[in-house]
Amino acid sequence: MGEIEGTYRVLQTPGSRLGVQKTMGVSTLEPGQNLSTAMASLPAKTQERDLPIKIKMLDNTVEVLDIESKCYGQALLAEVYKHLNLIESDYFGIEFQNIQSYWIWLEPMKPVIKQVRRPKTTMLRLAVKFFPPDPGQLQEEYTRYLFALQIKRDLAEERLTCSDNTAALLVSHLLQSEIGDFDEAEDREHLKTNQYFPNQERIEGKILEFHRKHVGQTPAESDFQVLEIARKLEMYGIRFHLASDREGTKINLAVSHMGVLVFQGNTKINTFNWSKVRKLSFKRKRFLVKLHPEGPYQDTLEFLLGSRDECKNFWKICVEYHTFFRLFDQPKPKAKAVLFTRGSSFRYSGRTQKQLVDYIKDSGMKKTPYERRHSKVRASTRASNTEVPKQSVPFIEGLRSPGSSASAAAPFHSAHSSATPTPALPIFAETSPSSLNPREPYTRIPEKNTAAPAEEVGRKLMQQPGSPMLQGLPVDHSQLSSLVLKNPLGLNPTFQVNSNAAGQGSSPLLSPVLSDAGGARVEEDDEMKRKRCPADKAYFIAKEILATERTYLKDLEVITVWFRSAVIKENAMPEGLMTLLFSNIDPIYEFHRGFLKEIEQRLSLWEGRTNAYVKGDYQRIGDVMLRNMRTLKEFTSYLQKHDEVLTELEKATKRLKKLEMVYKEFELQKVCYLPLNTFLLKPIQRLMHYKLILGRLCKHYTAEHRDFADCRNALKEVTEMTSQLQHSLIRLENFQKLTELQHDLIGIDNLTAPGREFIREGCLYKLTKKGLQQRMFFLFSDMLLYTSKGVTGTNQFKIHGHLPLHGMLVEESENEWAVPHCFTIYSAQKTIVVAASTRLEMGKWMEDLNMAIEMAKKSTEKSDMLLENSVCNRSNRSSDEVSLEQESEDDTHSSRSSLDRQSHHRANTTMHVCWYRNTSVSMTDHSVAVENQLSGYLLRKFKNSNGWQKLWVVFTNFCLFFYKTHQDDYPLASLPLLGYAVSAPVEADGIQKDYVFKLQFKSHVYFFRAESKYTFERWMEVIKRATSSPARSSLLLPKDEKDSHTD
Repeated sequence: MGEIEGTYRVLQTPGSRLGVQKTMGVSTLEPGQNLSTAMASLPAKTQERDLPIKIKMLDNTVEVLDIESKCYGQALLAEVYKHLNLIESDYFGIEFQNIQSYWIWLEPMKPVIKQVRRPKTTMLRLAVKFFPPDPGQLQEEYTRYLFALQIKRDLAEERLTCSDNTAALLVSHLLQSEIGDFDEAEDREHLKTNQYFPNQERIEGKILEFHRKHVGQTPAESDFQVLEIARKLEMYGIRFHLASDREGTKINLAVSHMGVLVFQGNTKINTFNWSKVRKLSFKRKRFLVKLHPEGPYQDTLEFLLGSRDECKNFWKICVEYHTFFRLFDQPKPKAKAVLFTRGSSFRYSGRTQKQLVDYIKDSGMKKTPYERRHSKVRASTRASNTEVPKQSVPFIEGLRSPGSSASAAAPFHSAHSSATPTPALPIFAETSPSSLNPREPYTRIPEKNTAAPAEEVGRKLMQQPGSPMLQGLPVDHSQLSSLVLKNPLGLNPTFQVNSNAAGQGSSPLLSPVLSDAGGARVEEDDEMKRKRCPADKAYFIAKEILATERTYLKDLEVITVWFRSAVIKENAMPEGLMTLLFSNIDPIYEFHRGFLKEIEQRLSLWEGRTNAYVKGDYQRIGDVMLRNMRTLKEFTSYLQKHDEVLTELEKATKRLKKLEMVYKEFELQKVCYLPLNTFLLKPIQRLMHYKLILGRLCKHYTAEHRDFADCRNALKEVTEMTSQLQHSLIRLENFQKLTELQHDLIGIDNLTAPGREFIREGCLYKLTKKGLQQRMFFLFSDMLLYTSKGVTGTNQFKIHGHLPLHGMLVEESENEWAVPHCFTIYSAQKTIVVAASTRLEMGKWMEDLNMAIEMAKKSTEKSDMLLENSVCNRSNRSSDEVSLEQESEDDTHSSRSSLDRQSHHRANTTMHVCWYRNTSVSMTDHSVAVENQLSGYLLRKFKNSNGWQKLWVVFTNFCLFFYKTHQDDYPLASLPLLGYAVSAPVEADGIQKDYVFKLQFKSHVYFFRAESKYTFERWMEVIKRATSSPARSSLLLPKDEKDSHTD
């Protein structure tokens, strides 16, 4: 029989046996080595670079790279990835045809000349090597663009077989991506000169018909559609290897993320999942698959390939696919035999998919901005690190008014910007073929130019949320702000309807880096200013009232100025709704403008900055608060109408497509830094803040203090108002959360059904056929939804299933599944197994679930009718066993319709932060966060920087927002704090200043310095309270108990 030439033991993995988190992959690296150090230690006998290698890129351009004659495959791969500025490089490889004319992959750990027979004349080509089941796992939009080019290549080479209808749909999206909107003459001309599909002339009519429907679709959305359609095809990522079985029947073997596949023709007849495979080996031309014994079936399968080389090649691909998709960690070194070796020592030597995803999320690497264009507007080159001069621009030079053009010194240019591109970018008009590459629709900007400011910043720019760096670039709107205050209703700010979602393929929780290098330094002169200010605690409490009032007024302007301007410009809101909305909020806004002026005047006198200063007479705030709280009582009737305003606005948005479009577009504007309907709750929430601040003042003063009586009376007035509005606030906060989720979830139509209450949202890992898969769960008073993050340009979450709480049972199941923090949810429909990231998270979910189930039992209403009416296209398959189904996606048309419904998406939302930080947030947490809002100037310092930078900081909705001054209309940067720990610096941090607190998430560390002990303690307090989530939801009470509780 002969010796086995190569074996690979398929070790237990999370997909084959849950709970086995340590994997034992092997590689040829020495103990303690990684791939880069192994390559560095190789002897370099010659430094000549005399071997020209031709490589065809995915866009069919050919690059010639000079490498050393004895260069290893890894060096060539690194050169190509560097040339492309490719970050998620492990999905790709270089392939070439051997002498038998079948394609094989270039091995990193072998010299190129030992693999490629005639390297100077052979054409190598870049290709996608590992095809993930869900392109949403690709973190970079640029990577998805390259994947779309691979699909285009497979379609042309007839590797991706599909129906004519599907082929026409794919080609239509490729057309939209490459030449833009439909133009029949141009389409026909383009199809004549470009072959997308064999014999495409016969489907040309269908291609044009589909292309006509894509008007307005951006290249990024087109790439998404290509991947979304392709991944549902049976031949997605499949590479056939001709073989025969024991009976001599001709078959095709292939490998995918799931396991080894067997095809007859183009029809899949069998799948050997990795969880069932025990060992893979080859012996000459025979490929052997050993399975875990199951009943009477044979445990070893044998296939015959065309030659030994073909058999070994397929075995290597299987080894690499298994390692990449199934192992958690980089393979460990394999001990080398001392005397002789048995079989091949080949093992996969790169990063696994999990390591790659974790690296992108956790490395703190800043994404490189790029500009994606249709080829009608061509970008001639991708900027290399040498093409853009290194620039260092003072922070203040980049400040400009909103209408001004971008600074010539700014090296960043957003894909969202409607302004003229910055001169620093090498972008040219279409002039001569020699200077243009029409197949290169990206312009990338070097990562090292981070200090200079640019115009387009905010939540929409590309930064991976898992990388929680401070972000943003400075734009000063102080002139515009003063204009707004003088004439708030007459201002008509520019409202840009942004149809380009190119920058939104990734989930941008944060904006580009607000570089420490560009910031204004604050040194000892601030120390002197601080010493001249009053040191009384009451003064700092009054300053807190002033700071938070400034932020509150800016929040009101989002509705009264900016949103009004948007709906008037587009004539999108009915007259009746306009009257209802603005007649209720305008009077409140006008009142607070006057109130803010009074506070500013009082603080100015308190600090002794004017000639009117008389010691003692103005060192109080109670009289100002009492006078204004009494006036504010007159506005209670307006506040009570906010329930109606919110409801009517939501109804109108569903009913009127134009209003819906303006609403969604407005939420993407930088000025709308929170969900829009959140700003409508601010007036009632502000009363709660007054109550808390006045309570602190009363607690600070002695009963004999002259300001105590006024503060106590003001507290009494505001308490009376809050008690009247408490019921309304709880109801409104719940309604606001439901409507926010309604916009952000695909697959549910009536989430705001009467009686439904939001309880908790967060990330859990669900057991599926593929192992543990990350899912976003949403718990309501009548049901539990679970979703996955889509690859759409909107970054929305798609619902995979819903479980009614009626009859549900939850129990811990760590021992049964050997998975840490694991519990099982039994429902009438099916049973699912989920795992939390920590034991604390598991406790929160189980406690909230059990409480919700108890409440559902007591409720007389059944949730079945609600579920039938609200959740779309979900099967009601019941199962007594654990559900391990491979969750299906909706078809292409439903995917497209979801884009039609919402072509853009805000990604700085709580759900996205929970998704990337593996945590959860309850309604109680949201309510606590409302109480813990704070604003003020802080000095900020990075871990490895020297100076401090002064910024206006707003803490709200679990997030820090950074502004240059309090007059700015929108934040320059944001930092979500879920998962962060707040503490005082330790000695090792080397911070010698007082009143400094430290924020840390993994390796990301920031220091913030407050002006006094009081403000330092307040920042520490609010951040701790808002980011340390309680274990259960106190809002989940029976109706009668809730009423008595709020009374």
